[in-house]
Amino acid sequence: MSLTYLLEYESPIGTVVLASDGERLCGLWFEGQRYFQDKLDVRLGHPGEHLGERDVIRGPQARRTPGISAACDWLDAYFDGTPSPTLPPLALRGTPFQEEVWRELEVIPCGTLTTYGDVARAIAARRDDRTRVSARAVGAAVGHNPISVIVPCHRVIGSTGSLTGYAGGIWRKTWLLEHEGVDLSRLKVPAT
Repeated sequence: MSLTYLLEYESPIGTVVLASDGERLCGLWFEGQRYFQDKLDVRLGHPGEHLGERDVIRGPQARRTPGISAACDWLDAYFDGTPSPTLPPLALRGTPFQEEVWRELEVIPCGTLTTYGDVARAIAARRDDRTRVSARAVGAAVGHNPISVIVPCHRVIGSTGSLTGYAGGIWRKTWLLEHEGVDLSRLKVPAT
């Protein structure tokens, strides 16, 4: 039986649920965020079934695991305004294409923006066959990112400068970008 470690982390923009296999972070979601339960079950290797309480370790014992401890340290630094360029150990689980997109997100520097089209072109440029990659497909993969904030999907915007959807809510995307010093004055913020 494999164990799952869960911890609720209180951030300035709401409760975050951290999930780990013990060694690596498998998920980071804002409480109540879109796709939360699906991501929790699938990303932790339990598709179609909910975790049983006996398989879950919560609270201080979970906080001591390497995956969650490193994530908490990273989040503390990020929310204090001194983000670490070194990510905690991650276990991104998705389709091969989703994982390719999420790896591309990991290299977006703090305080900078990119578009879904830019991510698509970067992925296509690295492929041997130079296969075209759809910005819409990238958007779908970005929307299912299992590790919010640390894998910075909030730094991806639409080609017209629109702060398109964010599973944790547009207000959080706006807050995160402002926290990173991004000038939002030229961007289109959807009405909430």
